[in-house]
Amino acid sequence: MDKGQKFSVWYFFIAIIVAWLFAEYIYKPYAESKSEVPYSEFLADLDAKNIESVDITESRIIYSLKEGATVSPDKRPIIGGVILSNRKTKQSANSIKSVVKLVDPLLIEKLSNAGIKFGGVARNGAVDLLMGILLPMLPLIIIWYLIFRNMGGSVGAGGIFSFGKSKARELQGEMTAVHFSDIGGAGEAEVELREIIDFLKEPKRFDKFGAKLPRGVLLVGPPGTGKTLLAKATAGEAGVPFFFITGSSFVEMFVGVGAARVRDLFGQAKKKAPCIIFVDEIDAIGQSRMRNFNSNSEQENTLNQLLTEMDGFEANNGVVIMGATNRPEILDQALTRPGRFDRQIQVVLPTEEGREEILKIHTKKLPLAPEIDLRAIAKVTPGFSGADLANIANEASLLAARRKAEHVTMNDFDLAIERVVAGLQRKTPLTPEIRKKVAYHESGHALVACYLPGSDPVHKVSIIPTTKGALGYTLQMPTEDQYLISESELKNRMAVMLGGRAAELLIFNEGSTGASNDLERVTEIARRMVTEFGMSEALGPVRYAAPSMTYLAGATQAREDTGDNTARTIDEEIKRFVIEAQENALNILRTHEKVLHEVAKTLQEKEVINHEEIQAFVDKEKEEASS
Repeated sequence: MDKGQKFSVWYFFIAIIVAWLFAEYIYKPYAESKSEVPYSEFLADLDAKNIESVDITESRIIYSLKEGATVSPDKRPIIGGVILSNRKTKQSANSIKSVVKLVDPLLIEKLSNAGIKFGGVARNGAVDLLMGILLPMLPLIIIWYLIFRNMGGSVGAGGIFSFGKSKARELQGEMTAVHFSDIGGAGEAEVELREIIDFLKEPKRFDKFGAKLPRGVLLVGPPGTGKTLLAKATAGEAGVPFFFITGSSFVEMFVGVGAARVRDLFGQAKKKAPCIIFVDEIDAIGQSRMRNFNSNSEQENTLNQLLTEMDGFEANNGVVIMGATNRPEILDQALTRPGRFDRQIQVVLPTEEGREEILKIHTKKLPLAPEIDLRAIAKVTPGFSGADLANIANEASLLAARRKAEHVTMNDFDLAIERVVAGLQRKTPLTPEIRKKVAYHESGHALVACYLPGSDPVHKVSIIPTTKGALGYTLQMPTEDQYLISESELKNRMAVMLGGRAAELLIFNEGSTGASNDLERVTEIARRMVTEFGMSEALGPVRYAAPSMTYLAGATQAREDTGDNTARTIDEEIKRFVIEAQENALNILRTHEKVLHEVAKTLQEKEVINHEEIQAFVDKEKEEASS
């Protein structure tokens, strides 16, 4: 037996059951069948007074012969098909034979007259009763044991079935196989994490100055920015053990399990110090207790234990806990205070240079064509996270493989970006009337963007339906990252979004359901202008929006203390901004209606037009106007 294996009473119990089943239902029937003789031979032995004793069971008669008993001539043994001589053959002492029991009312009388000892085989009633209860329940007991073992680990310390054992996965630093060279666009986050690495590698250098190792590091940022990768890279660079666990793994249906797992996790970490504990999605257990009115909740008990382990009476020398979350605003203040999570590192969306670094990493193994310009791709993908860029590189390689090409081209990357933004094109037949409306709708978006100053350039216009439900799309590609947007730029964006609806009203004198998404986005921008950015003269520079989630923001909601009159004014101002944007788009399209017809006609013929083709129509109109 291996040293890691432990003896279990379950093995002994199962072995007894198996042995009893084998003896009762396999060996015993087999032995009885081998010693079975005809009933006539039993009567012959009885008449010859060869029988020593008889035991009568429910189904058989088991008898033993006297020592030196002989077989009568009519029962001569046959060996190898040859009948032995007529001499009587001696039997071995106490030879036992078995006979199938028949209904013979004179049997008892015959045995009594022959002076033979007889009786019934005694059965162990207690054993039979116990086996009758245990055998039906045995499958249920085994299933119950396996389920609870899988839920809590092997039987041992840490609570019954080890529910309190931590589910953290331990990796040695080098086993994470991730380093900062494998992550691009980290920027300042990498600089701050390298200080943690220096602490873990050379603690004496910092002890000389009385510096203390940070207790915790909280990585905060939008989804897909590489928070988990940064944690793995920190462990990989430092070369220390890395314990990985998700916040939801602490919480179970049983009370006290979460707190026990926290204790077990920190107990393991202290033995492996210096090391890193990484809790992904820590908001699952670290939500503010002000939000939970159940003071005895399992989540609160788990959080309390985590707070104690991070900064309690015992020091966690050499243990750094790292957390990652998309929702820092809901975390408990006791968790984010200095002494627990000493540092909050913002992992933001990558800049243009960062996006180029990420693309270089993810295209390192791709057979790129010579004309590939990663800087150009990075320039037209502002707002894309590291995960988005990795997806684009993968989609481009899949498109090249589908074409059976030797290299991945710029066209593959363009199509990959479109697929991520607009969705996969699908072949949906459109009637000529719907096709015409879609063409004018998308042409309206494109032309308003071309004629409004400061708008993002139009990259491509398509009337091919996509898997995201759009019958067409206008793709704009920003030329640079924008960190600040003025009021006029927001109004221009709204006008571009309503350019499609304005074209429908201008050409067909009615709108359609195709502008539903445009209206939703425009209304949200207008609401934020009024309630968040203080851009309404009627309401003034006052914030009326409720606090929103930093990285997972949904629709903006008004504050609960907003009065009825103020709410009515907010709605009126939102309506005014939207109507002004629509009128602005209508005025542009009325002025350039000829170009609108030309672009829409070309779009119906070709289905897809690019920036150069649209710009050619615009330049042609300018030349005609100047001549």
